[in-house]
Amino acid sequence: MSAFVQIRKREAGEADADAKEAALLARLAALPSLVIAVSGGADSAYLAWAASQALGEKALSVTAISASFSAHDRAELEKFIVQSGVRHEFVETHELENPAYRANAGDRCYYCKDELFNVLDELAKSRGFAAVAYGVNADDTSDFRPGHRAAAEHQVLAPLLEAGMTKADIRELSRRAGLPTWDRPASACLSSRLPYGTEVTTDRLLLVENGEAILRELGFRQFRVRLHDKLARIEIAPEELPTAMTPEMGVTIAQRFKAAGFLYVAIDLEGYRQGSLNAALKKR
Repeated sequence: MSAFVQIRKREAGEADADAKEAALLARLAALPSLVIAVSGGADSAYLAWAASQALGEKALSVTAISASFSAHDRAELEKFIVQSGVRHEFVETHELENPAYRANAGDRCYYCKDELFNVLDELAKSRGFAAVAYGVNADDTSDFRPGHRAAAEHQVLAPLLEAGMTKADIRELSRRAGLPTWDRPASACLSSRLPYGTEVTTDRLLLVENGEAILRELGFRQFRVRLHDKLARIEIAPEELPTAMTPEMGVTIAQRFKAAGFLYVAIDLEGYRQGSLNAALKKR
């Protein structure tokens, strides 16, 4: 492909993203007020920023705190709040009190989002906000995500999806806006590290959180620690796998994980991929 064609493609992509952002801001500005569910990932952070641009103080970003939300994610979110200046609050959710959530069946995310949207619905009603929104994008519809059903039941708005925004659009527009989340690695709640059927407990979530903190300290950027009983199955981005697979790093990872409470440690040769635990659902 010639440099000219590459430039034209890039320009076309940027123009497309610009049009989507204009549509998004117009949609948000037409709302009387809005509560935005914010996890701190690139999607919800960009939506929080866009809502703040369109609605000012009539937009309130809200983050749910529970045992499944890691200390690292909270720290990264707090950086975003300070740098972006969005109006923001924390609330508590109690999904672990729900036996259906703890059972960790294939629809676990439904119960998590149902709890979240119940809390946000009450907040919106008591504070006079017109609607609640979340950061689902056009790429998210291709994966198994039971949380979307909860959003539909609660009539939660999906402005990024309505504007046709993909993850690539969101990252590019976030970069242009100077948001620190523009290149943040994909993130998800700690419960997503437990295979379906493994009960969600605070002890297991803490074990996973400690394992991922170790990988972060060792310099890895995109990864997951999947917990299989006392075995840590570590998924690391393909471009980072060579570093993880050296004998010296292997010994370091194994020693530190065992000291943290894991009995066995394994590195997944397929590397990091989103939704890898959903493979078990497809075989049922």
